[in-house]
Amino acid sequence: MKAIKWLKYGSPEHLKLEEVDKPSPKPNEVLIKVKAASVNRTDCAIFYGKPFFMRFMTGLFKPRNITLGTEFSGIIEEVGADVRSFKKGDEVFGLNTNGLRAHAEYLVLSEKEAFAIKPSQLTFEEAAACTEGAHYGLNFLNKVDLKAGDKVLVNGATGGIGSATLQFAKYFGAEVTAVGNTKNLKLLKSLGADVVINYETEDFTQLDTQFDFIFDAVGKSTFFKCKPLLKPKGIYMSSELGPWSQNLFLPIIGKFSKGKKVIFPLPLNTKENVFFVKKLMESGDLKPVIDKVYPLEKVGEAFTYVFSGEKTGNVAIKV
Repeated sequence: MKAIKWLKYGSPEHLKLEEVDKPSPKPNEVLIKVKAASVNRTDCAIFYGKPFFMRFMTGLFKPRNITLGTEFSGIIEEVGADVRSFKKGDEVFGLNTNGLRAHAEYLVLSEKEAFAIKPSQLTFEEAAACTEGAHYGLNFLNKVDLKAGDKVLVNGATGGIGSATLQFAKYFGAEVTAVGNTKNLKLLKSLGADVVINYETEDFTQLDTQFDFIFDAVGKSTFFKCKPLLKPKGIYMSSELGPWSQNLFLPIIGKFSKGKKVIFPLPLNTKENVFFVKKLMESGDLKPVIDKVYPLEKVGEAFTYVFSGEKTGNVAIKV
């Protein structure tokens, strides 16, 4: 089978499509013909080895795994003897933020891993490129007591994480202010935003509105800049560590305070999140936002594009 080989951190030009051995499923595994994958922020963190602590998990000087890809969609081609939840021919999608080796024509997964039957109305590209951002978006919301009527601000609301966070917040009944750029204001409205802020013409930190929750889905603000916008017991969360990794330390300090605070959303419950994403996509409450689709042989270009920070929504890889 064909797969993308990855032998060096941060060198997209060294990603090569090569012939490798096709995997065989164990009794508790399924063999999946990959139809689509993605390149997302998790893939970029692994590929570029940034932040550096990622390398303690993936290899200090060179990568241990030679194929990347954390989310996928495809068709089950073979089922192990002990598998009960899936059958040959099932169309499935899923995620593993530690890596699935999904930039390949085939992969094998244990029945217990985080994947599910693909919603029938979605293309393979849409299903493959929606779970990572939605997973992190859910990990914003499941760390707080979000109630109907709460005021929420989402910074970076057109990205993979931000667009999902916006839609989840609306699903739970919040009033959402979404921050994006000029070309994406209509998109933000179509995703359900009550108020849209164009960061190209307006600094959202100067708003005179106060919010119960501020979710920075691109890590381009800070708690201290956003603090005046928070209600007395408001909560700030970011998808990034922040300057000097402050978003790791401020939550500890906040435990001794009854006022405004920071929570760092450690991403847990991947399998439960995949099934929740499936439910909301089937009901139409979550719409995937796809920016670009690249063929597998041009996955290096996809990494360069995603790492540049220019993308809107998600980037899919057609296998």
